[in-house]
Amino acid sequence: MTVIVRPQTPIPHDATVDLGRQPLPARRYMTRHEYAASYGADPKDLAAVAAFGRSHGLHVLEKSSPRRSVVLAGRADRMSAAFGTSLERYHSPRGSYRGRVGALHVPRELKSVIQAVLGLDDRPQAHVTHHPLPHDRLAAAKDRSFTPRRFAELYEFPGHFDGAGQRIAVIELGGGFRRAELRGYFDQLGIPMPKITAVSVDGERNRPGIEHGADGETRLDLEVIGAVVPRAELLVYFAPRTDRGFVDALTTAVFDPREPSVISISWGDAEPNWTQQARDAFDDALHAAAALGITVCAASGDSGWTDGISGRRAHVDYPASSPYVLACGGTRLELRRNGAIKEVVWNDHDGNATGGGVSAVYDVPPWQQAVNVPRSVNRGGRRGRGVPDVAGNADPETGYLIGDGTSTHPFGGTSAVAPLWAGLIARLNQRLGGRSGFINPLLYESVDPLSVFNDVPTGGNGRYRARRRAWDACTGHGSPRGAALVEALTR
Repeated sequence: MTVIVRPQTPIPHDATVDLGRQPLPARRYMTRHEYAASYGADPKDLAAVAAFGRSHGLHVLEKSSPRRSVVLAGRADRMSAAFGTSLERYHSPRGSYRGRVGALHVPRELKSVIQAVLGLDDRPQAHVTHHPLPHDRLAAAKDRSFTPRRFAELYEFPGHFDGAGQRIAVIELGGGFRRAELRGYFDQLGIPMPKITAVSVDGERNRPGIEHGADGETRLDLEVIGAVVPRAELLVYFAPRTDRGFVDALTTAVFDPREPSVISISWGDAEPNWTQQARDAFDDALHAAAALGITVCAASGDSGWTDGISGRRAHVDYPASSPYVLACGGTRLELRRNGAIKEVVWNDHDGNATGGGVSAVYDVPPWQQAVNVPRSVNRGGRRGRGVPDVAGNADPETGYLIGDGTSTHPFGGTSAVAPLWAGLIARLNQRLGGRSGFINPLLYESVDPLSVFNDVPTGGNGRYRARRRAWDACTGHGSPRGAALVEALTR
């Protein structure tokens, strides 16, 4: 299990917003050493938590000041005694898992020190958001689908940039890849295979063949990014599909000494399915990423306005709903005879549609105040963080041709859009000769959206609708006009 402790000093939110408003060429980001010295954990706090664990017969496996974490291991009965809770086995439609009964308790002297205790509960925390098509619809969809490289051309990504010198982190919660299959795919595209390094987190590793859906997610992420920036290095963090695994994968990537400048996340879950402590820990890591100049792209979900929760309440997906994330929604793209593209909100009307809406957790951030985020369709009409920020093609009927070196099939979902944007950000960073980092405020306040995005004027995801020539809670600002966007951000 992972115990998250308080920072020596919290990062000021206003300072992060101010940093996000600065022009990219003028920015200076903290180094990881500077961050750890100012905002990491106090070594005395780490030592106190470690001593508490040992007093209950638990083993201390790791302590990290930058990640503000202590990793403890031991028998379930000792864990229960240490934190004053009972652990049980549960069975649900989401699978069997270990869960706790009642609240967690810590000694009075550690009450202000410990902020989260992750790992006692190992229920599945996230789900894949990619969409392969059933066999009977493949042939027709193939004729309307494109390789990721072709999507980069349709979205006018800036040429002459191949990701050289860039490192991109990819979070995977299960599954794996086979290098021979990836090499065959990139050979078919006629481009070199990027350097790919698998990173084990919390004992999880690259294990292809164990779970088909997770394998498909991993392949989609790597092939989309690799096709867009073949000279980039991809660091793939494999972690268990739990709140602890998800948080630990993110903090491992953020504080990796190899210093990735972009993080792509295609996994997520509806806001109500997260505990407060897990979401707080995740947000702290996202805030750290912003301070270090790391751009985090996350899929907004593929289940429309409900985000897959039964009932008549609207929900948005997390981590896409975090203010520190570039939330990526979905469109349906069609190529006209004259070579122009036409896009509408992705919604196939059988439950699959772009996620989007209004957060029930986060207020409208300062940089989103001027775009008239609609009130939530839920009772009370709350105003909150609007999701998504940007978009790209996500409809598997007009999808991404992904393959194993012998054949290709159309894939879709907003989990294709997050890695597509991660590739664009890597090209932006290559053009900049540095890190773009937290760019949300610039996208809302400093660029002309109609000149750097393709407006998506029609369609809806169930309860939220597109708005002509304006941000909306289905596709955000729209899909990228890549070269124009890069030029506007690097002035």
